[in-house]
Amino acid sequence: MKNNFLYVFIPIMTFTSFSGAQNQFESDTISTSSGELKMTFIGHATLLLNFNNMVIYIDPVSTYADFSKMPKADIILITHHHGDHLDKKAIDQIMKPNTDLILTETCFKQINTGTVMKNGDVKEIKKLKVKAVPAYNIVHKRDNGEPFHPKGIGNGYVITFGDKKVYVAGDTENIPEMRELSGIDCAFLPMNLPYTMTPKMVADAVTMFNPKILYPYHYGDTNVNELVELLKDKKDCEVRIRKMR
Repeated sequence: MKNNFLYVFIPIMTFTSFSGAQNQFESDTISTSSGELKMTFIGHATLLLNFNNMVIYIDPVSTYADFSKMPKADIILITHHHGDHLDKKAIDQIMKPNTDLILTETCFKQINTGTVMKNGDVKEIKKLKVKAVPAYNIVHKRDNGEPFHPKGIGNGYVITFGDKKVYVAGDTENIPEMRELSGIDCAFLPMNLPYTMTPKMVADAVTMFNPKILYPYHYGDTNVNELVELLKDKKDCEVRIRKMR
């Protein structure tokens, strides 16, 4: 493992390992008022959450795990339609008859299954509150001037587990809507160019809604130490680096 991985620990979390079918993944566990939440870091934007005997995936993609050998899903959340987030093969491998698949309208048009949530929608899914929030680019654009992620197309998700809120941002920049977030315990913010945020943008996002714990994810070759340095004086936010390239 490269030297740019920094491990910081705080009282509400513990570091463990998760043994998948073919890979060994890192995981952290949070204590909530309704039981423990285990967060397993599969890779890039793919996350596995275990809570009260439920299995929750976010953006499962076959590049990062053999999903034919992974636990079946109770809930799947898809942030947007790009191939490193939407993978029908992976979804099919973890679906079961009562799986709730939550996705965007664009994703639904591609795979023709699931329940659409738009920015601002709130649903109770298997007794979990899930809110879809905006995820888009303002600064970073394609050569034709179109943002890599136009406004209104993608979702981030705020998921409430007991008294803890987890924000998985999807592909976004430090957009104004982040100021409306409150009480976020864990935030997953993307940090790779040219598609999402620079370390400075992520640091700015942190000042906008003050998560207690920050996980940069989907960060490619970005130097995560730059973010650690930018936030070194912000004592109310722990920066946790995991294998989420």
